[in-house]
Amino acid sequence: MNSGYGAFAIIGGDKRQLFCARSLSDDGYAVTLGGFDSIAEMKNIELTTPFEAALMSDTIILPLPCLNSKGQIPDPFSKDNISLTDDLITAMKGKRIFCGMQTRLSEYCPKLTGRVFDYYEREEFAVYNAQATAEGALEVAMQTFEGTIHGSECLVCGYGRIGKVLTSMLRSLGAKVTVSARKPSDLAWIELAGAKAVRTDELYKLGEFNIIFNTVPAKIFTPILLAKIAMNAVVIDLASGEGGVDKYAAERMGITHIHALSLPGKAAPKTAGEIIKNTIYHILEEDDR
Repeated sequence: MNSGYGAFAIIGGDKRQLFCARSLSDDGYAVTLGGFDSIAEMKNIELTTPFEAALMSDTIILPLPCLNSKGQIPDPFSKDNISLTDDLITAMKGKRIFCGMQTRLSEYCPKLTGRVFDYYEREEFAVYNAQATAEGALEVAMQTFEGTIHGSECLVCGYGRIGKVLTSMLRSLGAKVTVSARKPSDLAWIELAGAKAVRTDELYKLGEFNIIFNTVPAKIFTPILLAKIAMNAVVIDLASGEGGVDKYAAERMGITHIHALSLPGKAAPKTAGEIIKNTIYHILEEDDR
């Protein structure tokens, strides 16, 4: 039994956390799942309450995001989300806590911030997560668009991590790829990547596309822009929060629009769980130095 980092508790979360638990257990660690009421059993992994799981552990892993808008830990494998009761908070104190979007936990439980680490903010997590998100976006496109990716006119809005990976994948599939960005340096890199580069504020000058991927969390796709370039397109919005597409306008105009959030957890939960685990290992190594 590997005891390098002690026992792990995973409290709440979706399939990503289940695969993270399995991967930790396969590495030889003792793992307890807290709050997964609908799971009958998992080999070599104990299922119990969030409170008991926290008590039995040295390291606690919370999901992404760690808390919902009501200050509860999301738990789709239970009939109820997990409340941060005084008992649960007490059981978590003094232990290393890993979570996604730490600011939410800091807001509701400021006393825990000294031992809380945010795996979502790590660069390696973001890079590998971008790969899984891009693959998930392509899966959504293939399921929704009635043609082939090969030969289709595709627009990628934004050239961050996800935009870069998507551009490469689409080109490898034979799509005709246009990428929009604001920075001159990004426009130069887009051209070097073999795609057509355009300034984001000049998208209205273009013609129609077959598939549009948005990665920018700002309302770029207004009714005017949608009417110009997206009337016959599948629009896949990957941006967080409210996204970058006026969804009400898209609905009124009959445009196929999908706000595809948390794609790694839906399209590739095994890989997403292992990304979380590996990122936590890196943080633990650094914290122990």
